[in-house]
Amino acid sequence: MKVTIIGGGGRVGSCAAFALQCGGIVSDIQILDANQAMAEGEALDLLHGSALAADQRIYAGDYARAADSDMFLITAGLRRKPDESRLDLINRNVALFVQILDSIKAAGFRKDSFIFVVSNPVDILTQLATDRLGLPWRQVFGLGTMLDTSRFSSLIADELKLPPTQVRALILGEHGDSMAPIWSAASVNGLPLAGLPQCTAGFQNAIFERTKGSGAEVIKRKGGAGWAVGIAIRDVVHSIALNQRRLLPVSSLVQGAYGIRNVCLSVPSVVGCSGIIDQVEINLWPKEKMGLQNSAKALEETLRKVKL
Repeated sequence: MKVTIIGGGGRVGSCAAFALQCGGIVSDIQILDANQAMAEGEALDLLHGSALAADQRIYAGDYARAADSDMFLITAGLRRKPDESRLDLINRNVALFVQILDSIKAAGFRKDSFIFVVSNPVDILTQLATDRLGLPWRQVFGLGTMLDTSRFSSLIADELKLPPTQVRALILGEHGDSMAPIWSAASVNGLPLAGLPQCTAGFQNAIFERTKGSGAEVIKRKGGAGWAVGIAIRDVVHSIALNQRRLLPVSSLVQGAYGIRNVCLSVPSVVGCSGIIDQVEINLWPKEKMGLQNSAKALEETLRKVKL
């Protein structure tokens, strides 16, 4: 599988490239960035470690060289300016994203390729890519709440002193303020977390609030997330490359699950060699289903305000 990382010179793109190199599954990693020198530097740095990592082709390129990519991984994005509103930032990122989509189309991309959106606002941009590229909706998806889910599970494990890989707890909905925690399905090694005496309502609220604020917490301390999001991206890419059919909370155009239609957000999705194979409607607590539906409404409201 050839993966082209658009925005590969930035923090998220470079961490994704490193995670994919360490994973050793994809055959080609192309770094594409508006800053060509940065793209070349990142590719060279990765290349220097290839003898100790995996037999992959790693190089900087351009849209013409990316045309035969199996997957376009879009991580490019703009940062918020001082005193800039969230909507203004969204509109600036939408404008940049449209330029990227136009460049992909102009290069003559393959119609069986995948578009994997990581740039924020990820749900809005995934919807934009779905609408503009003319690809089947199953081939266009966003990282959605993958990172939120990883943060959520990791924080639970850390607080309860449990092995992180044995904790499973989902975040669904928007990658943003209206995200919904799914405590009804939270488990440790197959056993319900709700059965633990420490997992009180107060504990649940505190962990979820910290999860929602995790992005800001990392930005305050080191300027932005990188390593965790790189691992989350790797999991999605590998699920497709290896046809693992993993159930992942990625963002895609919801087609009726939970009473939601024609909006991109994260629901449990089977991810394999054809992209989004299925959207699974597992039973949720009533308040969780309502939270997911409210998340869809919040995204629809934002979409009405965005200059598409």
